[in-house]
Amino acid sequence: MADPDTPTTSFIHQIVRADIADGKNAGTVVTRFPPEPNGYLHIGHAKSMCLNFGIAHDFGGSCFLRFDDTNPDKENREYVRAIQTDVRWLGFDYTGHLTHASDYFDQLYVWAVELIDHGKAYVCSLSAEEIRATRGTLTKPGESSPYRDRNVTENLDLFARMRSGEFTDGAHVLRAKIDMAAPNINLRDPTLYRIRHQSHQHTGDLWCIYPMYDFTHPLSDAIEGVTHSLCTLEFEDHRPLYDWILENVSVPCRPRQIEFSRLSLDHTVMSKRLLTTLVDAGHVSGWDDPRMPTISGMRRRGYTPRSIRTFCNRVGITKKDQRIELSALENCIREDLERIAPRRLGVLHPLKIVVENYPEDQSEEFTVPNHPGDSTMGTRTLAFCREIWIDESDFIEHPPAKFFRLAPGREVRLRYAYYITCSRVIKDNSGRVTELRCHYDPNSRGGGTADGRKVKGTLHWVSARHALDAEIRLYNPLFSVADPRAETDFDFHDFLNNESLVTLGKTKVEAAMEQHSTGECFQLERLGYFCVDPDSATDRLVLNRTVALRDSRPKTHTS
Repeated sequence: MADPDTPTTSFIHQIVRADIADGKNAGTVVTRFPPEPNGYLHIGHAKSMCLNFGIAHDFGGSCFLRFDDTNPDKENREYVRAIQTDVRWLGFDYTGHLTHASDYFDQLYVWAVELIDHGKAYVCSLSAEEIRATRGTLTKPGESSPYRDRNVTENLDLFARMRSGEFTDGAHVLRAKIDMAAPNINLRDPTLYRIRHQSHQHTGDLWCIYPMYDFTHPLSDAIEGVTHSLCTLEFEDHRPLYDWILENVSVPCRPRQIEFSRLSLDHTVMSKRLLTTLVDAGHVSGWDDPRMPTISGMRRRGYTPRSIRTFCNRVGITKKDQRIELSALENCIREDLERIAPRRLGVLHPLKIVVENYPEDQSEEFTVPNHPGDSTMGTRTLAFCREIWIDESDFIEHPPAKFFRLAPGREVRLRYAYYITCSRVIKDNSGRVTELRCHYDPNSRGGGTADGRKVKGTLHWVSARHALDAEIRLYNPLFSVADPRAETDFDFHDFLNNESLVTLGKTKVEAAMEQHSTGECFQLERLGYFCVDPDSATDRLVLNRTVALRDSRPKTHTS
């Protein structure tokens, strides 16, 4: 799905247009979004998703959702299901184009044998530690393995026995025979296959040898007819190996790898390893914790697919890594929810008002709009009675200058209802204000008077008799610093924000909230945008604040 404001002028769009103009790939465009199912997708993956599916859409091509599942130790079906859910939720259709790299294991094995036959791969019996130790450095060439000159027959025999399960994990690997003195370390006889006696989430126990990502990726691209393999910048140094594999195996086509910058977002981390640590260590409630940068976490918090796609489009596609301020993402969800979210009233810190001149046994209803700027969203009824709740921040006994809300002797407007004047303040033994006594003007129904007098303050409120109790969860950045990984001696405990989750257990919201279901978004007027959390039940309403109405945090930098 493409949005109307999707940019089509990125450098990748220009490359694709040039390739089509030159008649490459017969004018076809095929891309792929290839997540590894070793965790949940995050906002960085959303950028790649928007790019790959967007390029395919813009040029009338197709995009594969391919699981690069070559590491059975860390992959599982939970992650596969979660990824599929996230891709569909974001609005991308992969019908007929869902694949696994493991679907191609038989063909990959054939091509590995082809490399051995041509003297371009060999079975190495060094340990992983020995291979690392002999790889060399940026200034020092690597050392050839003592097994580098094994003949083809011996290599074929050993590789077949590796597949049959004869050897233990780590006993042998298959390495490409390229150049141990290559300036690019990735070309110093990289490992192509390793032994793992581990059940695989997709293939079960059919295999005990698994191809490495650098071997699998280009060949999977070739099998699927991918024309433009779009990767983040950390794969730029791997491109020579990508091309070498395609050049030395009888593949049906030659995909082109193009790199673009990763997305880094302030006050969080994007590494799956670090996100897994957050989950496993209990710093968050799970992968879908609303503080996480995961798609599932953002969905639970109340982000919409459109807001995420808009954010990814605005960030753009560049060759330069950039950190993006959190406010840029929040502005996108504000814009979307301002347009689509119905309005409701609620108070976070309730303070009771008794309207003394309103009949005790009386109540009435006001018909109010669900959205002040969109009449098509209809109306709702708002109940009013003698006792109401306001937010305690809307009253100050001795108000400072420019405080225009409620104070002793002051008249204010109740949103949609009446003018009221505070006549008495009730306190407990500690001096804390516990209740206000007020009088209302019966002739001010709807928020205006015949004499035309004006008041400066308007308060949100709910009827004490009709209000619903709610638990409201306020979310703040997960980390206290903008770039936690840039800090010296990075440790989660040092930079986790202790105020990243604030739970308010005694809030009040209007009765119309009873009609909302899990995941629905709305605006609590003056308070922010919220959504109904899955923890809600018939007798328990739990709301997540998606975002405040405006950004009040100081700017940290400009990307």
